[in-house]
Amino acid sequence: MTVWQTKEQLTDLLCSLVEYPSITNSNEEIAIIEYLYYILEDRDYYKKRPSHLNLHPLDDGRQLLTALVKKDEAKETLVLISHVDVVGIEDYGSYQNLAFYPRELTQELHKNVDDLPKEAARDLESGNWLFGRGTMDMKAGLTVHLSLLEKAMAGEFDGNLLLVAVPDEEVNSEGMLAALPALAEIRDKEDLVYKAALNGEPMFSKYPGDPAYYLYTGSIGKTLPGFLCYGKETHAGEPFGGLNANLMVSYLAQEMELNEAFIEKVGGERTPPPLSLMQRDLKFEYSVQTPQAAVAMYNVLYMKQSITELNEKLLQAAQRAKAKIINHYHHQASFYLEGTQTSAFHPDITILTYDQLYKEAVARYGKMEVDRRQNRLVNLRDQGDRDFSTTLVQSLASICKDISPMIVLFYSPPFYPAVSSNDDPFIQHGAKTAIDYAKEKFGEELEVVEYFTGLSDLSFIGPTSSTSSLSDLTKQMPIHGNGFEWPTEVMESITMPIINIGPLGRDPHQWTERLELSYSFEKLPQILTRVIHEFFKRDRG
Repeated sequence: MTVWQTKEQLTDLLCSLVEYPSITNSNEEIAIIEYLYYILEDRDYYKKRPSHLNLHPLDDGRQLLTALVKKDEAKETLVLISHVDVVGIEDYGSYQNLAFYPRELTQELHKNVDDLPKEAARDLESGNWLFGRGTMDMKAGLTVHLSLLEKAMAGEFDGNLLLVAVPDEEVNSEGMLAALPALAEIRDKEDLVYKAALNGEPMFSKYPGDPAYYLYTGSIGKTLPGFLCYGKETHAGEPFGGLNANLMVSYLAQEMELNEAFIEKVGGERTPPPLSLMQRDLKFEYSVQTPQAAVAMYNVLYMKQSITELNEKLLQAAQRAKAKIINHYHHQASFYLEGTQTSAFHPDITILTYDQLYKEAVARYGKMEVDRRQNRLVNLRDQGDRDFSTTLVQSLASICKDISPMIVLFYSPPFYPAVSSNDDPFIQHGAKTAIDYAKEKFGEELEVVEYFTGLSDLSFIGPTSSTSSLSDLTKQMPIHGNGFEWPTEVMESITMPIINIGPLGRDPHQWTERLELSYSFEKLPQILTRVIHEFFKRDRG
């Protein structure tokens, strides 16, 4: 008996998944994985083959799930990638209590249509959209993958499906990083050949009101460069006796925020410009002493350009900020100190990378002492990746004060490699199959976009599209080798072609997040079924 095939059945399944408020790093993120295990272990296929359904622990107590459905002695396997976590609901305001109850929220919004933006109100009144956190991103994709898994249990496909459901996609992708060795272990144990990975992230609109339908043959890359601004402290009564780190970081923000120099264009696609994701000084108690250090981190996306090219642009931005800081400082000092005998501090800001700062520290204190200091911080660590990366840089800056004021470029996790299978014949055939079938069967026009811009876990299993060497990044990443290791070997061992064909929704990470039901739960499952058949047919050919 099938229970996950009709639009109504899939809507019921989606609502049961959304009702788990699985915000990243919450207990419910653990509970929803256990729920998935519970509803799958009750199926006849897994009662007979319990070894094909497994929970895999992460180091922090969370879990990921793998569910394999094998077709006789077949080796050819398609991997279905889904994530179970969602972002928070603070933006829901008075609707927070309904954020995880899609039917109830949608019904309540019908009573308060004027609360919605115009486009969301139009969708609501159509009666074909379901609102709620996680409906679009990405529990609808998980729902459809469970539907495909059910078809595989019934013998629908001439190959194997392996569902991978992971936590923590929205923050650090620790779930997917933990899935890498699990995928390698399952492949070797079951003698599988991974032909491709299918992700179920929803299609993202290119602009408000975008009517197009998209599938993706790659996923955009993300870096998180940071700048530590290390100034010279002074008393607030002597403002020109030092250099305020807050002044430094403010000029850096002007050079980085929305800077068009970082927009990369590939074909008709382009990356969004940088945005600040964190900016603050590192003085944690009030006093009339100016902050000595401040930090800013920026979301910088890329497709094909190298880390070396990104570094050049980042350092150029720092150089421009330096010139403006010094000019502003001297201009204000000359005005304030005119006619007095007082002289101002004369800042000459040093611009360097983390690797250069590390070498400066080693030159002063020796490698053994510098590493001892870093190791002590690792042993005492009680911070997340971003804050701990900052701590490691600040620690080195504090013992190299003779070259301050300084601006230090570094990188923090998360890092998402840019990946693409746009030129892979296997994926090209799958994309053409989806486009042709959607047109012939439903009259829908699907368009191929090379890079999914919403970031996805495909970054860790797809073929990289940049010419970068990973070492170009990790040598500027303080946390690398200090409690964090990039799993290069296992990533390379399971790299496979990738494609993302997902549901239709709008407003991810907004309180108006919603899912369109007819395409997502009637047409999409049929499109994916045809694509999977063609993948296995082509493989046999």
